[in-house]
Amino acid sequence: MIEPILTAFGNALTPAMLLTIVLGVALGLVFGAMPGLSATMAVALCLPLTYTMGPEQAMALLMGLYIGGISGGLITAILLRIPGTTSSIATTFDGHPMAARGEAGKALAGGIWSSFLGGLVSIIALILLAPLIAGFAVTLGPHEYFALSVFALTLIGVLSSRSMAKGIAAGVLGMALAMVGPAPVGGGERFTFGIDALSSGFALLPVLIGLFAVSEILTEAQKGISARLRPAHKVTGLGLGLREMLAQKWNFLRSTAIGLGIGILPGMGGGTSNLLSYAAAKSVSKTPEKFGKGTMDGVVASESANNASIGGALIPLLTLGIPGDTVTAMLLGGLMIQGLAPGPLLLTNHADVVYSVYAALLIANVVMLLLMLLGLRAFVRVLSIPKYVLLPVVMVLCVVGAYGNNNRVFDVITLAIFGGLGLLLTRYGFPLPPLILGFVLGPIIERNFSEGMMASEGNALGFLTHPISAVFLVIAALTFGLTLLQNHRSARSRGSADTAEVHA
Repeated sequence: MIEPILTAFGNALTPAMLLTIVLGVALGLVFGAMPGLSATMAVALCLPLTYTMGPEQAMALLMGLYIGGISGGLITAILLRIPGTTSSIATTFDGHPMAARGEAGKALAGGIWSSFLGGLVSIIALILLAPLIAGFAVTLGPHEYFALSVFALTLIGVLSSRSMAKGIAAGVLGMALAMVGPAPVGGGERFTFGIDALSSGFALLPVLIGLFAVSEILTEAQKGISARLRPAHKVTGLGLGLREMLAQKWNFLRSTAIGLGIGILPGMGGGTSNLLSYAAAKSVSKTPEKFGKGTMDGVVASESANNASIGGALIPLLTLGIPGDTVTAMLLGGLMIQGLAPGPLLLTNHADVVYSVYAALLIANVVMLLLMLLGLRAFVRVLSIPKYVLLPVVMVLCVVGAYGNNNRVFDVITLAIFGGLGLLLTRYGFPLPPLILGFVLGPIIERNFSEGMMASEGNALGFLTHPISAVFLVIAALTFGLTLLQNHRSARSRGSADTAEVHA
């Protein structure tokens, strides 16, 4: 195995192949950082270019686009509170507050290094453990997916800042909004109220951009025009000290494991993994009150998880021919264009192509690190642009990105609706993360519940007779109960402190 990989590395380091990878990563970073664009769109637009390429060069381009597209989202997430991709939603929670107090360089550096290391670990896992892990993942059915998603949904309590009731309400609202449009099973239209545009539901990307980007633009605009959007920033060295990086080792390992595991599961993807890893980091932290106010723990958790999902999503694609998310579905098309059929025989019949994928991923990951570190100071300078110049440009990009998602004017309307909703919810103390989590997980829970019930012939006890499903449901119940208890105690302690302050 070592010799074929070394041969693949030798081929990947030739000038033509290396240039292809660099261009792929650079273009992917641009797509990832631009609001409304995504890694999926980058791969889709460049897919026709691979018709004239050989298999190795085609995979080199696509792998560069994949890694660049997922990684680039952290730039605008930190600088502007606008997640460039769904994989960087949780990065906004602490990355942007760090930027607001003059630590943009530090937050960016932490996100860049976490992305690189998370991707590196997942690629190594892909190379060494792909067949074994994929064999286990394929045994999971709708009962297990339902239980896992329900467990993930209980983390709403952790993502709720001060009021669990408002967090649950936001989560329920997210699930309700996700139900608009076709049902996951059967395809019947629901809650469309006779409006044809609602027949396909709300697309995730315009919802995401509206809640975070447009609401942030409106909030900044309400503050009035000032000279600069954020305080001055200074970046020294690599932006982050070695001691600060080592302090995050356990957070990084836990988040990478979550990202890798979620990435392997078809239909989950980086958009879910970064939220779950963020919630996990907050739940085990000794200082959970710092989350949401600008702590490096949140940035590391989100970025290491979303890049770890890259290698995870490629495991079922290469070994079983099952795409793990929308990007790998595009990559499946790229392989088929080259006359390759992903599955158990791919490594046997086309080992040279598989090893070239491994080499391209590792090289693209290093290229991503170098390009982002080289651009670190330039990224930070974005915050020096006057607000009256920056905000309109960002708003135009949001509108273009929302429209380009499906070429629908309704997506631009969705952008405006959810921008206003995000502004309203924030003003009245409702947290946005539970809403997004509910919106993402709602269809997954509903689809797998329906499929599980059909598989159990209408017997709901089927979710408890499957061991893995039963374990996750028990853990979910315990987690919800403990979170309720913890929130009750916190509320009582805050109430006691406020009473003492009044008497004093």
